[in-house]
Amino acid sequence: MNFKVITKNIAFALLLSALFMYISAIVSAIYSFDASFFPLLISAIITSFVGGFPLIFVTKSHDINIREGFIIVVFAWVISCLFGMLPYILYGVEFTIIDSWFESVSGYTTTGATTLINIENVPKGLLFWRSSTHWLGGLGVVVFMLLVLPSVSSFRMRLSKLEISSLSKVNFRFKVNQTIRIIASVYLGLTILQTILLSIAGMDLFDAINHSFSTISTGGFSTKNFSIMQFNSFSIELIMMVFMVMAGIHFGLLYSLLVGKSKNLFRSPIVRFYLLSLLVGGIVVSLNIWFEGATLDFSTSFRKGFFQVISIGTTTGFATVDSSIWPSFSMLVLIYFSFQCACSGSTTGGLKADRVYIFFLSVRAQLKKQIHPNAVVSIKINNNSLDKDLVNSVNLFIALYITVVFIVALLLSLTGVNMQDSLTSSVACMGNVGPGFGSVGSLGNYSHFPILAKLLLSVEMLLGRLEIYSIMLIFLIFRWR
Repeated sequence: MNFKVITKNIAFALLLSALFMYISAIVSAIYSFDASFFPLLISAIITSFVGGFPLIFVTKSHDINIREGFIIVVFAWVISCLFGMLPYILYGVEFTIIDSWFESVSGYTTTGATTLINIENVPKGLLFWRSSTHWLGGLGVVVFMLLVLPSVSSFRMRLSKLEISSLSKVNFRFKVNQTIRIIASVYLGLTILQTILLSIAGMDLFDAINHSFSTISTGGFSTKNFSIMQFNSFSIELIMMVFMVMAGIHFGLLYSLLVGKSKNLFRSPIVRFYLLSLLVGGIVVSLNIWFEGATLDFSTSFRKGFFQVISIGTTTGFATVDSSIWPSFSMLVLIYFSFQCACSGSTTGGLKADRVYIFFLSVRAQLKKQIHPNAVVSIKINNNSLDKDLVNSVNLFIALYITVVFIVALLLSLTGVNMQDSLTSSVACMGNVGPGFGSVGSLGNYSHFPILAKLLLSVEMLLGRLEIYSIMLIFLIFRWR
């Protein structure tokens, strides 16, 4: 195993974080050198020094094998989170070491769970860094994992089976440099476009940039204590909903649509399933909160209901209402979307709509098999039969995912967290959604959780973002032949 190559590749991730620390320090300087300027500047210097050191002394590059690829991906995330907590620690105030780690992991994994009680008391520079970790993490999960590891073509095939990105009918059938341009251009283009539209809708530029970072990365960090509810603007909410839905679609599909290679986004059954589930979920939740009197009128019910379903269903986690006071039916629907989430090949977490769709197809196939035992029943998407091993791996992943959620919920209950908070926070952090219900609801936070509970949830965020297997395989990797 070539540790020099591993170190060099991880160093690139650190330098990217250092760049945004410098940018955040500039933002701090623009706002009268607020209290976050020196913490950000010192953190940037430390991170850039550590990240630049391997690049100076490791000159020769080698092909990356499977083991090295796994190590690079997992440790790039973990080490980025470690250095990402430096600005919070050096700033201090309400950021303890464990809270700094929790906030950093939540940012990079685009979970959006926070320990902050008064967000608006945090200096502008640190708020910008907080949103930047979302933007870096959102781009990283699509780009870094598919651009570092594809140097081993056989492993790229295995990874694509885990990600199931091919099921969205658009593979990354491009060379590495082309893939970088495709994903980066879509990601950056959506961010810029949303920033412009939010500014036109009434947000100031600082808030518009931060909320665009959080939306396109499907993260959910806001610069306001009451999230999007604080703006009380239908035009802002509508823009957010449109871009949250777009950020949940396979980026390759969005690129093909923009360049004219595919004029019909709905040809993909995965996209149809994803959009239809959001539509049905939005309707049933809106009707439920209206009939139960949770909102004042019919139009407000649909405005609040659809926003929360889209926000949770895309793992973004923004809020326009405290959904913890909604009827049980609506909360259960939102919990379902915390599991399913959006499409693979996007910046979202969760099981992914792809896997859930295949699971439903496999259930239907099994029912047909029970009726006609001798029949050959295949599972097809767009008339393409899916490999049996792929279907089995999908169902196994779903079972493993739910098992992890349940185990973490049990462990949280042992730390003194009540049942509702334990279960919904475990679901939310595993799916990189952010808000659960109860005290960790859409307008709540995780500040009151014990230290051990925060550590458990931060590990769970990483498990969810790296899709479980990557971290599990690290423990076996040194035994590979």
